[in-house]
Amino acid sequence: MTDSGLHEEQALIEGLKAGRNDDYQQAVRTYTPGMLAVARFYLDSSNAEEIVQDCWVTVIDAIHKFEGRSGLKTWLHRIVANRCMNRLRSSRREIATDFSEALEPELADRFNAKGRWDLPPKLQFHDSADTLMENGALSDCLDKHLSALPETQRSALMLYEAHQHRSDDVCNILNVSASNLRVLLHRARQKIFLMVENFQETGEC
Repeated sequence: MTDSGLHEEQALIEGLKAGRNDDYQQAVRTYTPGMLAVARFYLDSSNAEEIVQDCWVTVIDAIHKFEGRSGLKTWLHRIVANRCMNRLRSSRREIATDFSEALEPELADRFNAKGRWDLPPKLQFHDSADTLMENGALSDCLDKHLSALPETQRSALMLYEAHQHRSDDVCNILNVSASNLRVLLHRARQKIFLMVENFQETGEC
């Protein structure tokens, strides 16, 4: 963020702490789209919107505890992520956080003891990435496999790859360490690579 951006953010934070309605409305306009994007990694659209609305109510009081250790956007995204995970827990959908578990059986024989490929995916890139993604069947298959990933793997992959968040921001949002984030991304990428390989070889999802 530029110096001017930091100054504007700090002024906005001060306005929120002072209870100025104009600053509150500006913050809602500025940060709601990103907060909704985070919420939709965990929940359906209607529940995501409800969570974000609830979070803005929370912000009115919580902003006084904001210490500036991260950017305002990252802080807001973490509030959303925590609220979503609490919602999932309350509905008895457990989020996988055991990073020491073994690789899935279909992946285990593809990697050596150091976690590197023994048998790399036989991906073919005769076509550009844009051309590949114009294939509706492949796009649908990707959506299906992304949805099937454990919540934390999918969220890490989407936040880091699709939304281009920095790794330290993703760690803050998901409340995981840098080493755990690497594990989440590694496992998610493995599964997606194998899905694309199988699709290219068989045409089936």
